[in-house]
Amino acid sequence: MSDPHDALARIAERVRPPAVVVDGQGDWAEAERALGTRLPEDYKQLVATYGRGDFWGALCLCTPFGEDNPVPLTADLLEDYGPLREDAPEDYPYPLFPEPGGLLAWAVTESAAHVCWLTEGPPESWPVVIWSRDDDYERFDCGAGAFLDGLTSRRIASHLLHHAPELTPWFDPAVEMDHVYVKLGDGARPYSERLGILREALGPTSDRGGYEHLGLRQDHFAVDGTGWLMTYESAYGHQLRVAFPPADSEAARRAVLAAVELIGCPVLSADTVHGTASWASAT
Repeated sequence: MSDPHDALARIAERVRPPAVVVDGQGDWAEAERALGTRLPEDYKQLVATYGRGDFWGALCLCTPFGEDNPVPLTADLLEDYGPLREDAPEDYPYPLFPEPGGLLAWAVTESAAHVCWLTEGPPESWPVVIWSRDDDYERFDCGAGAFLDGLTSRRIASHLLHHAPELTPWFDPAVEMDHVYVKLGDGARPYSERLGILREALGPTSDRGGYEHLGLRQDHFAVDGTGWLMTYESAYGHQLRVAFPPADSEAARRAVLAAVELIGCPVLSADTVHGTASWASAT
């Protein structure tokens, strides 16, 4: 059996762990008592290193810690889906924990799929099973750490996880974010040139994907080392959407407005859509 430290080291080389780990520390013995089972060591290391948050837009790691944790590690699949299984048992090929050998979810996805262990045998040998809301299943004969190692190295592919394998993998910790939409007027430069200027001024940045339809674009990127997330777009009006930890409000305001000034587009408004940031002076 491979050393779980090796898988974690490889993941950490590709995906920078967060400076602040959310819901990653606690009493493992108590967590295991509450669940009624011992947990795999590689999962414990993942939680301690990354905590609660999003891997590559593909899955959100559940942890057993944190009073306000919206995605706790709990044995609730049987309670939630047991009654439904009675009406359509053919849609449930696996038992549900705490049934012997049942599915126990250790991560969730934006599409409401459960990333589970199949709790057969000792915890270090539990395989991963992805269970989608459409009752589709994928099984991978490896543990959580080896699964994320394979996913982030592109050696493992899944049609049930919605991520962009062409992009460099990332992890976003589940920290509270303020969101400000900076609405912009027209400028002389074309969209692609404006985007390049913004990313260079705010850089270094990492690509988070985007789309283009009928000449309208939306481009997502992250500002490396800050946790700031940006969306520049013409798809829903010409604007730059900015997300940042509340403590960074003034630094983000200065950096964004300086970058916007370089593209030659007037700031029409800067509206807070979530959080307490006030950029009213931007206009």
